[in-house]
Amino acid sequence: MRVSLERHCAVLEAFCAPWWVAGGWALDLHINGSHRPHQDVDIATLRRDQLELQRHLSEWSLSKVVDGKHLPWLPGEQLALPVHQIEARRNDDRLEFLLNEVAADRWVFRRNEHISMPLQLLGSRSPAGIPYLCPQVVLLYKAKERRPVDRDDFDRALPTLDAAARLWLAQALAVCHPGHEWIARL
Repeated sequence: MRVSLERHCAVLEAFCAPWWVAGGWALDLHINGSHRPHQDVDIATLRRDQLELQRHLSEWSLSKVVDGKHLPWLPGEQLALPVHQIEARRNDDRLEFLLNEVAADRWVFRRNEHISMPLQLLGSRSPAGIPYLCPQVVLLYKAKERRPVDRDDFDRALPTLDAAARLWLAQALAVCHPGHEWIARL
């Protein structure tokens, strides 16, 4: 199944809170080119905006992912850590929403609160205007699994990272994944 990023992002055009394409699609938008098919669309939003997201997607079937199980996300239910993933389904469409933590005006990495960045640096926009997470944050999330697809994504994104992004990612990896193979390459 070929997933249409533009069609899925159109669902969020009227959503009044910040959101960004995440995962492999975010790297494709950053690089301005795709090299592999994607099974779904991951969207990063802020945890503080979750009920607004729930209202915005009121015509969708919504579930929260708890310990790998999909459970109904009840209207008005406030999700707290460790729950961070929401699945939205409507007909054949499927979106994954990833709730992100913030403290004041800073994004905070949910796996380690010592890693953060100013919220205004968290994302960028593609030439078509689609918001996406900055590549260093996407790669930090991808560093945990060390799957071949994540290594390929790192290889593709590395030449596009500026000095500040490389430094931020190297420091974040040193905290979260000491000795990670990507640190030496950054």
